[in-house]
This record gives sequence, C-alpha cells and structure tokens, in this order.
Amino acid sequence: MTRILLAAIMTAITVQVFAQTPKNVKYVFTEASDLNLIGKLMDTPNPYHRVDTCVFKGFTKGENDQVRCSAGLAVLFRTNSTTISVKSEFGFMNYGENTMGIALRGYDLYIKDIDGKWIYAASKVDGRNRGNCVLIKDMDNSEKECMLYLPIYSEEYSVKIGVEEGSTIEALDSPFRHRVAIFGSSFTQGISVSRAGMSYPMQFMRNTGIQLLSLGCSGNCKLQPYFADVLAASDVDAMIFDAFSNPSAEMIKERLFPFIEKIQAAKPGIPLIFMQTIYRESRNFCKSSDSFEQAKQDMAETLMEEAVKKYENVYFIRTNASDPSRDTSVDGTHPSDWGYMYWAKSIEKPVLKILKKHGLE
Repeated sequence: MTRILLAAIMTAITVQVFAQTPKNVKYVFTEASDLNLIGKLMDTPNPYHRVDTCVFKGFTKGENDQVRCSAGLAVLFRTNSTTISVKSEFGFMNYGENTMGIALRGYDLYIKDIDGKWIYAASKVDGRNRGNCVLIKDMDNSEKECMLYLPIYSEEYSVKIGVEEGSTIEALDSPFRHRVAIFGSSFTQGISVSRAGMSYPMQFMRNTGIQLLSLGCSGNCKLQPYFADVLAASDVDAMIFDAFSNPSAEMIKERLFPFIEKIQAAKPGIPLIFMQTIYRESRNFCKSSDSFEQAKQDMAETLMEEAVKKYENVYFIRTNASDPSRDTSVDGTHPSDWGYMYWAKSIEKPVLKILKKHGLE
C-alpha cells in the first residue's frame, strides 16, 4: 500500500514538473560580442581573448593560454525571453582540481532587480557537450537586464546567447564607470571560486560600479616586463596590482621598480595601486610556507614604502581575505567565495578614495 501511494505521489510530482517545463522551445542565437562585451583591457581579433598574442610577445605557452582565456569578461544584454541558454565553441579548456567546472568552463548569469541591484540568477557548464546549455527557464516574460560572466579559465572562439523564438534581445548600456586595469595572480583570475562572478574583482565591480579590466594570470604575475608592455599599451584610467602573490622576495626586489618605471613612462599621471598579498592559510602550521610568504610580504612592505615616496601617483594598500578564525581557504592558498568577499570589501574604501583623488568617482 505504501509503495502504491509513494508511486502515485511521484507520478503527480513528475507530471507537475513536466507541465512547468517549456516543450519544443525554438532558440534564436546572438553572438555575445555583437551585444555589449565589458571588462576588456584592449581590442583583440578574437573578442573573447584578453590580449592579442600575435602583437605582444614574450609569454610562455601557459601565459599565452591564460591571456586568451575570458576571465573578467561579461556580456550585457536585455531580453524578455523566459529562457536563456548559451552555445559555445571552445579552444583551450581547463580541468583544474581546485576550482569548480562552472567557473573554469561555464557561465554565470546575473539579472537586475527592481532596485537596480545585480542578483544571481543561474550558473551552469555544458558538461555533456550537448551544444546548447540552458542556463535558466520558466521566467516571466518581462524585460530583464542581464549580465553574463564568461569562463575564467577557458578559451572561446564563439559564445552565442540563446533566447526563445519571438522574444527580443539587444545590447545593454554598461552601468559601470571608468576603465581600471587589474593585473594579478590566480587570486585575480579567480581560482577556487564556485563561479565566475565570485572572483574579488567581479565582486568589487558589482559593489562599487567601477569597471575592472582583469589581466589575472594564475601563477604568472611576476612583474615581467612583457606584461608591463601590455598594460602600457592599454587605454585605462588607473591600474591595480596584485603583484606580490606570485614572485619570490628576491624577484620582487629585482623587478618592482623597473616595472613601475616602464608603466609610468607610458602612462604618466594615472594612479598605480599596489596591493599587499593576502595571508595564505597554508602558513598556519607549515614553517617553510610561513617563512617564504613572510619574506614576500616584508619585501613588499619595505620597497613600497620607498616607492610611494620615490614615484608620484603610486600607492600601497593592505588586503584581507580571511576571518579571525583563518578558515576561508579552499586549498591553503586560494580563498573561497567567502574569502574573496572579504578581499573585495577590504580594498573598497582605499581604492575608491585614491580614484576620487584622481577625479574618478
């Protein structure tokens, strides 16, 4: 009797679920780059690349892959469709172990609410390569303002946004102000986030309305002169650097001042904001990790104390990506979404104060 009753209940639920699911939806696809693609440091032949690697040379193979990934890019559009999907053509795809596939190879959708706040709507990765990844369905048919974050660690040749046939889709003007480059490590790229919109630059962007143009390169932000060349060629109002997370103390000592001088020669007058690297929780019990990380932080403190006096418009701010329990790490190095929230909040006031000083409000 119990099994019969349970079967009847499950049948009723199944019927209800399928009754709410749109059947035979026909999609119309629009290339994302034909809408409003934000977060780009510079124009590139492939709109989903961050750097044109045919123009800028010196990168290692790994760095070439990274700057062709779409970390920090998002597409803005409005639609009255009740369903939104994505169809992609990938080049390089990352299958890392300490970051969710949704962040590495998937998409993260936000929609504005009636108060003008960006609210999480959906996130998904097409793990079965079916070609059309339905992000969300069963919405109402009111017009919605949408922001779709692209994968943080994959290369796309094409990103097509699907809406149901008969609905509208068009580019949405960006509500984000200014063009502020942010160059950094895996932290800046977003490693260990659950989805692309949770990296600290993207959280900062939603919280402040300041547009950040991400050049996060996991493991490879080491004050290299060829990265300075890229930043020097970019059209930006300010720059933020997560510059002390990857290099050793010796590398920081050798490269920091030449790096600053190369950028300032090309971009005189714009603010250059350097962030202290965060406390890595691998230090809690590991003596070698603690010693290596402390040496980096000490070197950064010493040199930046000199740099802010030696160079005009150079600043140094502190960061935090943990709570008092030091329990926000995913793998001992990278923060969780919660840790990146702390980071975004820790830099918000000092960055806004510096930008305001330079007329960037």
